[in-house]
Amino acid sequence: MTKMNIEESQEKKSLNFIEQIVEKDLKEGKNGGRIQTRFPPEPNGYLHIGHAKAICMDFGLAQRYGGVCNLRFDDTNPTKEDIEYVEAIKEDIKWLGFQWGEEFYASDYFQQLWDFAIRLIKEGKAYVDEQSAEEIARQKGTPTQPGTESPYRNRPVEESLALFNKMNSGEIEEGKMVLRAKIDMANPNMHFRDPIIYRVVKTPHHRTGEKWKAYPMYDFAHGQSDYFEGVTHSLCTLEFVVHRPLYNLFIDWVKEGKDLDDNRPHQYEFNKLNLSYTLMSKRNLLILVKEGLVDGWDDPRMPTLCAFRRRGYSPESIRNFIDKIGYTTYDALNDFALLESAVREDLNARSTRVSAVLNPVKLILTNYPEGKVEELEAVNNPEDPNSPKHIIEFSRELWMEHDDFMEEAPKKYFRMTPGQEVRLKNAYIVKCTGCKKDDNGNIIEVYAEYDPKTKSGMPDANRKVKGTLHWVSCNHCLKAEVRLYDRLWKEENPRDTMAAIREEKNCSPLEAMKEMLNPDSLKILKECYVEKFLSEARPYDYLQFQRIGYFNVDKDSTPDHLIFNRTVSLKDTWNKINK
Repeated sequence: MTKMNIEESQEKKSLNFIEQIVEKDLKEGKNGGRIQTRFPPEPNGYLHIGHAKAICMDFGLAQRYGGVCNLRFDDTNPTKEDIEYVEAIKEDIKWLGFQWGEEFYASDYFQQLWDFAIRLIKEGKAYVDEQSAEEIARQKGTPTQPGTESPYRNRPVEESLALFNKMNSGEIEEGKMVLRAKIDMANPNMHFRDPIIYRVVKTPHHRTGEKWKAYPMYDFAHGQSDYFEGVTHSLCTLEFVVHRPLYNLFIDWVKEGKDLDDNRPHQYEFNKLNLSYTLMSKRNLLILVKEGLVDGWDDPRMPTLCAFRRRGYSPESIRNFIDKIGYTTYDALNDFALLESAVREDLNARSTRVSAVLNPVKLILTNYPEGKVEELEAVNNPEDPNSPKHIIEFSRELWMEHDDFMEEAPKKYFRMTPGQEVRLKNAYIVKCTGCKKDDNGNIIEVYAEYDPKTKSGMPDANRKVKGTLHWVSCNHCLKAEVRLYDRLWKEENPRDTMAAIREEKNCSPLEAMKEMLNPDSLKILKECYVEKFLSEARPYDYLQFQRIGYFNVDKDSTPDHLIFNRTVSLKDTWNKINK
């Protein structure tokens, strides 16, 4: 095999199965050599990380092959949709690093879909059914038993036309009538058993107001919208595999005899993004928000993109994670630790290193001159050879982490303990001489002596010590609130666990979710100190608190009340704790 063939083979292996389909279509000249995708969210909630996988596929595919990806809001259910969600979705897509070609709405096609439905009635392919939802469900049969025909299936065309118009005029109450496609009540695919294609909804629409009272169902609007827009590759998740024959049938019906064999939308399905310790159903996320179990859609414990943004995840880290797990035709549960690993890898390269003390105890250098202040240089990011530096002040009285001192320490304890030397990062080597306690035996001060010949950069600074500690100067730091976020759920697979709890206890989703909540998902520390350099930090800045973890500035932070959110710890401690 030649070098070129080897490279081509390796490139081919790196393509996911949808990319291979696209390359084959382009090679065969299908769709006139065009690639057009669309990202079609319903504006009934905020996007979560599962949507990010679809976004990366839809937009990434178009980018890779010189096509276009449009944004289309599938706004066919006004009872759940809102302009707030429309704007939030657009913001999240931009934050992930993508830009759509055209902006469309399913509501743009309401007239065309209505006209198509009228044509189906006239052709004997649709009828108005007056059965209740329960009756329709019963007469659809089961996967192993054929359905039975509706008593309204063969009603006169003129009658169905008249009733369909009444459904849209406001004369028919919600739930009293639906329009069904007349297909095959014995078809093994239950989606073919006369699916509902229109229902009555009297809630005003966020774009069309009260113009419409009859609204198309998703299965009826989706494929036709793809067809109207010229979509070539309609990408969705695996639960839509059984919907694909219906998708194709409706396109066959709407094309009115046009030959679309090489120029029609084709639906392809890939696996969802499932994460351990994560619940991504919009319905359940809405319950969390409405019941006050979280602080809104962007609570940093939520799986929404706005929550990950607020918590300090970078868009690059999310995209890199999605690239790593890939696209397949089978579902799997991905370990949340893989996502956190991708975040650490990305933030290590981009975050600014700073000192912060979260559980402070005062360290006094008894031989350091009172009133003296030194300005020391700290590199913003040692991973970047061109990284700038900033100044951190050093003085006689410092804040250090309480956990970094132990009065009686075991042999392999390499932090601060009487008689042992440690290095203060970017500063000096110091030797602990003792501590002071209050009346209850709590340590309130630690004492040490510094060696003036061991300042970073001096020859004696190379003297080996086994521990390096971070610190901030008591008189040159800022008080801050630090929020330590962790996983919202204590169950590895909260979706399945919630279903099991509900079945066992016959309880509501809310009650089941309350049983699964991790009580330690948020710890708020109000007596923390950070170096003065962070007075210039802005919301969403990427930071590493040295020796602690990755953090960012919360959106609610102010100069008078600094708030930092933990993005992720420096190492994965969750799996160790929960094994």
